[in-house]
Amino acid sequence: MAPVKVISQQPPGGRCTLYARYADAISNATGWSRSVVHSEERDAHGEGFPSLWIRDVALQPEDYFMLTPADIRAHLAGLGIEPARLDMIELRLQAIHDEFVAAATRAAS
Repeated sequence: MAPVKVISQQPPGGRCTLYARYADAISNATGWSRSVVHSEERDAHGEGFPSLWIRDVALQPEDYFMLTPADIRAHLAGLGIEPARLDMIELRLQAIHDEFVAAATRAAS
């Protein structure tokens, strides 16, 4: 199993796409492989979509809805990723998150 895994619906929707982009950024920064597993089971942040798993743990969002860069940073810090690398990863994740929110806001208006 890849260290970074996204469980996504096919075709991917909003959070599935966001989590896949997060996974790309994490993989690029750590050198860990990543995979996308397609599922028809809705089980956000569990065994179904949308979910982001790192090192066999399904990450849980603090707001119970959508993973944020801070949620991911906390998990990576617990894995021993050094602070300078965490800062770099969080900056990239924040840019991805901000793009996602801006696009969703434009689509809603």
